[in-house]
Amino acid sequence: MEQLTFNDDLLNRVPPRGIDVETTLAHFAIITCLIDPALIRPLIHPRFELDLVEVDGQERALLSVVPFMDQDFRFVRFPWRKWRFGQTNYRVYVTDTQTGEHAAWFIGTSLDSWTVSIPHYLWKLPWHRATIDFDCTYDIAAKRYTEYRMQTTNSWADAEVELTDTGEQPTRLAGFDDLETGLVILTHPRTGFYHRRDGQLGSYQIWHDRLQTTVGQVTTARFALLEQRGLIPAGTEPQIHSVLMQHETEFTIYLPPRAV
Repeated sequence: MEQLTFNDDLLNRVPPRGIDVETTLAHFAIITCLIDPALIRPLIHPRFELDLVEVDGQERALLSVVPFMDQDFRFVRFPWRKWRFGQTNYRVYVTDTQTGEHAAWFIGTSLDSWTVSIPHYLWKLPWHRATIDFDCTYDIAAKRYTEYRMQTTNSWADAEVELTDTGEQPTRLAGFDDLETGLVILTHPRTGFYHRRDGQLGSYQIWHDRLQTTVGQVTTARFALLEQRGLIPAGTEPQIHSVLMQHETEFTIYLPPRAV
């Protein structure tokens, strides 16, 4: 994989307008799993190549489960209307063969809000209603979590997560020649692609500043979706590549998504 950096193209923000969304995300975690590429390849559109790493002599794809709490989800045109809800994204890291851009392939999203009906039905996004509960305690002075638990139920993708937070910034990421390349891949995909519910290829874009994450460790990581899709054996937990955690970060989501 080529060396990547946090350059101006990645960090420059296009001013939001209209129905673009701004939101503060809390309890943001990127729990990345190592998956056999042969198992995950059928879930990805043929336009995209999997971003692969070699860990312990085996080539693996990277799938991240990304839970967070939307604190004040709001449309730029209507900033006085705000929503608060939990969300969990399931994404695989890919390269677009047409543009060369590193991107995220979204298998789907769980959302704890009635507003999920808008992306689900209007824009045909693979977003699904769920009940998501966070039990988190953040030590502001120590700049780390002393408790982090998340549970998703009544969902297409039930999940149970318990993490510990070292409070230390990452110094390496397995399989990457340098830390910054790994952070660009795992923390900063600007474009997302997915199979729309009508079978077409869909895409949307986001922006956020460079994340300032700490290294976490998994105590519990149970993801029913990975078992259902045959990505891990039933009744097992995935092989964890890394856990990156951030207390809060600002996101911009450019809408509407589009069919490609």
